[in-house]
Amino acid sequence: MLRETGDLPTLLRDLPSGERPRERLRDSGPSALSNAELLAILLRTGTRDENVLVLATRLIGQAGGLEGLSRVSHAELCSLRGFGEAKASQLLAALELGKRCASFIRDNKPAIHTPEDVANMVQAEMAAFEQEHFRVIVLNTKNRVLAQRDVFVGSVNATKIRMAEVFREAVHQNASKVIVVHNHPSGDPTPSEGDIAVTKELMQAADTLDIELVDHVVVGREGHVSMQDLGVFDSKESSPERPKSSGRY
Repeated sequence: MLRETGDLPTLLRDLPSGERPRERLRDSGPSALSNAELLAILLRTGTRDENVLVLATRLIGQAGGLEGLSRVSHAELCSLRGFGEAKASQLLAALELGKRCASFIRDNKPAIHTPEDVANMVQAEMAAFEQEHFRVIVLNTKNRVLAQRDVFVGSVNATKIRMAEVFREAVHQNASKVIVVHNHPSGDPTPSEGDIAVTKELMQAADTLDIELVDHVVVGREGHVSMQDLGVFDSKESSPERPKSSGRY
């Protein structure tokens, strides 16, 4: 769901030419640009009251980051100040092209071998969420990321999370491994008793489905904590021979 945020005051014409998005892309390449700058280039123009960089920044904030932006509909975009059918169609077409390109380079998707790899992938985005988001990262046999999807938003506990939904994408992709991640909006990633209870419920569900639950990582502005590193998985009764966590997957 998109939400309203305050506007930023900066005028694009007040920026030095070397700090404007198109000039920066030309001089430094697209990887040097922020998400808002890349989006501003796609949108091309702003409104009478705000330049395109301000508009792009506002949109990312309203959508809840790039992950949220990837799910917005044409109608949602058209309902926003500064967006008409042309801009909405332009943005959705670009997002769809990005998804299709990504499908051709699946073998180049990042590999996850440690809790730090998980944090590097999602912490910057998820630590900024104002509510708890519960995300599933689906892996292939080589620990490369096949997909990641938020399956729940709200206070994380075992009674609210639908176990079938957590593993749905892994079943759909015929994948054998998943990592789950959720954020603490307070900033402190220390797991609660409820977080540990959720982990144990997930371990039981994963066993039933013959899917490996690799880890449950909690992220916050102050860092991240791995349930593997805490030893929660070492108490798994169904696998008494499981080796103690070594910090790697």
